[in-house]
Amino acid sequence: MPDNRRFLLQRRPDGEPVPEDFELVTEPAPELAEGQFLIRNHYASLDPAMRGWMDAGGNYMPPVPLGTAMRASTIGVVEESRADGFEEGQWVMGLNALEDYSVGEVGGFTQPIDPDLVPKITNYLSIFGAVGMTAYFGFLEVCEPKEGETVLVSGAAGAVGSLVGQLAKIHGCRAVGIAGGPEKCARLTEKYGFDAAIDYRGKDEAALTKAIAEAAPNGVDVIFENVGGAILDAGLMNLNLYARVGLCGLISEYNTEAVGARNLWNLIVTRSSIRGLLVMDFVERFGEGAAKMGEWAAAGKLAIDEHVDEGLEGAYDSFMRLFAGTNDGKMILKIAE
Repeated sequence: MPDNRRFLLQRRPDGEPVPEDFELVTEPAPELAEGQFLIRNHYASLDPAMRGWMDAGGNYMPPVPLGTAMRASTIGVVEESRADGFEEGQWVMGLNALEDYSVGEVGGFTQPIDPDLVPKITNYLSIFGAVGMTAYFGFLEVCEPKEGETVLVSGAAGAVGSLVGQLAKIHGCRAVGIAGGPEKCARLTEKYGFDAAIDYRGKDEAALTKAIAEAAPNGVDVIFENVGGAILDAGLMNLNLYARVGLCGLISEYNTEAVGARNLWNLIVTRSSIRGLLVMDFVERFGEGAAKMGEWAAAGKLAIDEHVDEGLEGAYDSFMRLFAGTNDGKMILKIAE
């Protein structure tokens, strides 16, 4: 059997993950039982949600057991099969792990994909994967935008946020994005079509509240929240009556115990609503979402950015880009050719 490099979670991070929380080991590739197939992983998705899976307390998924490979969505090729419906050489996508080889089972999360249906195979981890479906269903179904409304997107230069801003423009809304640094802010307006961009760096909550008010002089009708903390608090202070807040992520709070927004009281004042969103609620409708996203992308209405780092040995550094903000687009780790 071939060697299988595996990126293991060896201890629960205390705050921000450090390299010592993980270990890259080499083991023999697993042998298959009847009904199983061996996947040679080629690409893995790196997502902020993985930080929550490292903690002992479960959230919407159980914690990753210590001493096992870090859970991740991957795309790869079937190397060997003892399962009906899965053939050697077939491309597949599923929830597997950061490792060279994973075992799939009939009836599991891994499903065949067709590389000829997308411009790049990695698009299955971005616009046609959980990222694209989070933007599509999270914005259109949870936030319920209406033409002419103002949409505020935090983490707007990220994989989900950049798509949400573009969807806002497609649906006749004014899009205001918050990102870190002049380069990312320029990308919001020049590439993704946002009407205004706010650089959060160097701004406290009061300064952010003022900057949002200036960029959205008629107030905010929809917040698509990816960051939390002071950025969410500033957004809440700019809500119009009956606004909607879609809570997608709180990346600024994942590595700290100091969590929680302080200005939730303004939801009462403005009679607004806040709703959490998980893409798994819409799995049965992914075909619908992928078709629409593909249609808009083909028409040149959606720009898609992917940041691909190479090498399983660099998994830690690549993952930490998500918290440093040094990735330019959907963060993907290339494991094999």
